[in-house]
Amino acid sequence: MTYRLAIFDFDGTLADSFPFFISVFNTIADRHSFKRIDPSQVDQYRHYGMRQMMQLVGLPAWKLPQASRSFMAMMRDNADAIPLFDGVSDALRHLAAQEVRLAVVSSNSAQNVHRILGPDLTRLVGRFECGMSIFGKASRIRAVLKDRGVAAEHAIYVGDQGTDAEASRKAGVAFGAVHWGYAAIEALRTAGCDDEFTTPHDLRRIAGS
Repeated sequence: MTYRLAIFDFDGTLADSFPFFISVFNTIADRHSFKRIDPSQVDQYRHYGMRQMMQLVGLPAWKLPQASRSFMAMMRDNADAIPLFDGVSDALRHLAAQEVRLAVVSSNSAQNVHRILGPDLTRLVGRFECGMSIFGKASRIRAVLKDRGVAAEHAIYVGDQGTDAEASRKAGVAFGAVHWGYAAIEALRTAGCDDEFTTPHDLRRIAGS
């Protein structure tokens, strides 16, 4: 299916930040007094939903904003070391050239998103909604739809976590699951997805085959 508007999550979807996230997780856990993780169990963790992970490490919902701010601050200081996935830049340029409108809805900060995307790609994105709770994306997706003047049935949200699938359903847009992100594709299939993208190059299909 061809879409007029492609809305993207950032971490794990456009930016390859998962290795950095794992590398700083235990530092953040110590700072905010929740349980550490075993880095050797990363593949197992990728099958857990966000709420499952929070329960596993004993992270209450009220601490999540504090932990998220710590992560964003650490990413800001290391942004130059966090790349986009290979093929993401070309895919975004292709979609823009095919007149697909682009937007980003991310719980990460706008500063981090802009810096890692770089000025050229940032100019291609018509709307950024950043800095919300990972559980608060649905209202931001709806805000993008209104701002861009695109009906929900003509838009897709592309992400890498079960919370992205949940937000897409609430906002009434299709959900496209990526194979290369934080969550395993099997977990995203369980959460429910309308389309799958095996590699970043496949994102070009949003503009039509």
